[in-house]
Amino acid sequence: MWILGLKEEFEEAKAWVATELSFNKNVDVNLFESTIRILGGLLSTYHLTGDTLFLDKAKDIGSRLMPAFNTPSKIPYSDVNIGKGTAHPPRWTSDSTVAEVTSIQLEFRELSRLTEDPQYQAAVAEVMRQVHKLDGKLDGLVPMFINTNNGQFTHQGIYTLGARADSYYEYLLKQWIQGGKKETQLLEDYLQAIEGVQKNLVQKSSPNGLTFVGELSHGQFSPKMDHLVCFLPGTLALGAHNGLPADHMDLAKQLMETCYQMYLQMETGLSPEIVHFNMHQGSIRDIDVKLADRHNLLRPETVESLFYLYRFTKDHKYRDWGWEILQNFNKYTKVSSGGYTSVNNVRDPDYPSPRDKMESFFLGETLKYLYLLFSNDTDLVSLDRYVFNTEAHPLPDSDGLCWRSR
Repeated sequence: MWILGLKEEFEEAKAWVATELSFNKNVDVNLFESTIRILGGLLSTYHLTGDTLFLDKAKDIGSRLMPAFNTPSKIPYSDVNIGKGTAHPPRWTSDSTVAEVTSIQLEFRELSRLTEDPQYQAAVAEVMRQVHKLDGKLDGLVPMFINTNNGQFTHQGIYTLGARADSYYEYLLKQWIQGGKKETQLLEDYLQAIEGVQKNLVQKSSPNGLTFVGELSHGQFSPKMDHLVCFLPGTLALGAHNGLPADHMDLAKQLMETCYQMYLQMETGLSPEIVHFNMHQGSIRDIDVKLADRHNLLRPETVESLFYLYRFTKDHKYRDWGWEILQNFNKYTKVSSGGYTSVNNVRDPDYPSPRDKMESFFLGETLKYLYLLFSNDTDLVSLDRYVFNTEAHPLPDSDGLCWRSR
């Protein structure tokens, strides 16, 4: 709301935070989701407004999440009771997902910087140190699960940039930027991982040669790509903008085209959750969608990457693509009584089958990135002063801290 200039609505929300938001409750919360959404949102709002109310709330939730790190391996549990101060793994396994335990670092590092309390940064830095030295990677690519008891990867041999691994790669780069580009271990891990992606996961479709990122399972390549993977063009572009190899930007542009085609080739102009690419000579179309994968959850990853690509290249086609996507959201997912809904079938323009559910990331990420994409104020949340966490909450990097102090 602050970024969009909705000051009256912001003041109403601020009053709710001041009088109603309490974390002293006997309830289990997910460490990852609470960190990226609640802690990240409070820290970001503090930086944007300077209002210490939000920093005080951030300290409260941050301290209540810390019991998650009380494990034999120091790899955090997935769930925390923020009232009782206890934590546990998911009910179905003793593992945590790699993406979740390696995508809370931006927020806890920033909390330590603001509070001058090193415990938060120390906890998440230990996670990165352990993951850095683990066996079981393939050319920098990580498995999807890690055991909280022994700190080792599990379900080895499966490599994806989709669910359960995606934001590990994103946060390697963004931590490096956040810290003033001084932490060489993070940069080395990121560069090795991108080389691993290019070597093992990048392929071309048939008949039109779309560049896509597939998956690898015990040496067997699958041409499956989650919509979640469409974060990658933006991340690659951000790295290239910060001095990393130029071919990262080349790959970003190719993948951006593919993510756009995932929308364009559907009858509603909306991307499904998962696609499969054809690789056989003689294929009629590049993209196939299984019946179970035809839903659209209003996800942000494609418009997020469009925002990055437009900011860095000024190529107006990225704005045009974002406008098309927004128009199709309005046509097929907007609810007359207010809000938007996920849909079950992006291949049926007559009845895409609304789910009557709008995920919070549609407001927090999808619409925010679309607004920033269309804004002519390129200094609005400058990418030279802020890094966005994986829930689209901007946090200052080292340049942003210097700029704010002036």
